[in-house]
Amino acid sequence: MRKTTQGLLRGTAVLAAGALLGLSLSGVATAKGGEPGDDGTGGTTTSATGSATGSSTGSATGSSGGNYAVTVNGTTYDPAPGRDAKAQGTVRGVVKVTGVHTTFTIDPATLGVYDYTLTGAPAPDRMVTSPTVVFKSKVPTLTSAQLAGPVLELQVRDDTLVALFRTAGGKLKVQAKDAPQGGIFQMEPEFANKVTLTHTLGPTLFYFVNPFTGKVNFGNGTDAVSAAQSSTGYHQMLLGKDSPQVATKTSQTGSVTTWSVASGGRMGGVLGEDAIELSQGATSCTQSCQAQNQIRGSLPVPPDPTNPTPIGG
Repeated sequence: MRKTTQGLLRGTAVLAAGALLGLSLSGVATAKGGEPGDDGTGGTTTSATGSATGSSTGSATGSSGGNYAVTVNGTTYDPAPGRDAKAQGTVRGVVKVTGVHTTFTIDPATLGVYDYTLTGAPAPDRMVTSPTVVFKSKVPTLTSAQLAGPVLELQVRDDTLVALFRTAGGKLKVQAKDAPQGGIFQMEPEFANKVTLTHTLGPTLFYFVNPFTGKVNFGNGTDAVSAAQSSTGYHQMLLGKDSPQVATKTSQTGSVTTWSVASGGRMGGVLGEDAIELSQGATSCTQSCQAQNQIRGSLPVPPDPTNPTPIGG
């Protein structure tokens, strides 16, 4: 639960934390620093192990509402509902993103995203019932010169985040939404030349050709369970797809894809019904592309595939 304390002390704690971390903080009600037992309205306390203590609530059947807490340099940013937390500066070690429905880390040394996981938290539209790694990694191929001197610009608000890394050679933006499914993740590289992004699925997932659409999806092949069948073990079928924009697939196996992404293009991730609806591909976009750039609820959704076969299997 978010804890409260006297608001008079909160602003001082935030500024002090920012100075110690080498990060500049902006906005009202930004997150506060990570002293064990330190409290603040609209912030998150960082425990001795560096984990966020923010929480969410839901009904017995769960809620799709999300909330992100982001840990950078030992400080967790988790603003009050409807408020922003912003930080900018050099990052030491990985950036840890903890949500109600999704978690992952970003490594500034590679600009890669690792262990993108669905938590299985109760929600009507969840697709798993326990933590499941969807992507082991999503990593750009960049030279040492392109990766040099990464500086993070972070913005967190409720269930959304934008993490922009600027380096000596270019920049890479990660946008994410904490939800059980939908267009909830994308990476957008912007360098002088095209960038190869390698997507590696988690150990229980595989790519397959959907017999109803002829398109490549990924999933774990586990059939859906309705709430009538199990009031605690209900879930939809885990289905997803890579969503390219100004990007070309260069290789495909049962567990790995590689993509050549133009500067300002992006690779998105779509989960659930949006991943299998009978839609056209994404529009061409090389500036201010959005993580939820797809049609929702207006196109036919085919049945779940039965016994999907891994590509190459």
